[in-house]
Amino acid sequence: MKFTVKRKSTMPLLAAHRGVCGANIPCNTLAAYEIALRQGADIIELDVSKSRDGELFAFHPGMEPVYLKCGKMISEMTAAEVREVPLLNQDEVPTHYRVPALFEALSFLKGRAYINVDKFWTDVEGISACIRRAGVEGQVIVKTYLDEESLSAVEKYASDLMFMPMVRHTDTATESLLQRGINLCGCEVLFDKETDEVISDGYIEKMHKKGLLIWGNAIVYDEKDVISAGHTDDASLTGDPAAGWGFFLDKKVDIIQTDWPLMLRQYMRSRGRQ
Repeated sequence: MKFTVKRKSTMPLLAAHRGVCGANIPCNTLAAYEIALRQGADIIELDVSKSRDGELFAFHPGMEPVYLKCGKMISEMTAAEVREVPLLNQDEVPTHYRVPALFEALSFLKGRAYINVDKFWTDVEGISACIRRAGVEGQVIVKTYLDEESLSAVEKYASDLMFMPMVRHTDTATESLLQRGINLCGCEVLFDKETDEVISDGYIEKMHKKGLLIWGNAIVYDEKDVISAGHTDDASLTGDPAAGWGFFLDKKVDIIQTDWPLMLRQYMRSRGRQ
């Protein structure tokens, strides 16, 4: 059985980037996911790291020096060690929060929202098995880059899971992916300029005619690599939201990833997009 994302109305679905964090609540925790749900997120985006002994955790690889400061990467620790390390709050003070196991995170979100599993390409077989063990196959959207190794692994281990590759500037993959044993549900589009093909009206219309979704990103992960031509959460919150989030609404994208789901939801309501 293949699954598909279903929109509840004409408005885009909101994807909460690592949940909603701040103050004493770290990202990629069950608390951050719960807050995102309470703020109206339709999709929870989470990351995956693997411990030295092979257990999967909901944590962004490489961010240990920021959120753990324990002198080790998760890949260098056993699962038991990972469970003992406190996550830090925004002032770098240790909290009672711990890095959740991926199975724990998936089980927590079961039946509550769609789940976007980032870093899926790091262990397609293992993460797919964890998704199935948690029984959330119909909720999960997985994504990889367009390298053949990743795509072949998706075809082999995750052919039924909703798949959304990341495409930058121009899309040269959709037609070929539709011919493969992959459950393509759309594309996450990354663009530096408004003139890039993947954010053009013609491309979006073509994708919609194929029944495929467009995922846009308002988040700013790295100011040196903005992936939405400046139409960001920052621009929306500190300037004119019409020039930030409004751009995505005007383009009729299907999913907007944000760090501020409540504010974005309020803006959409002000535009009459309930």
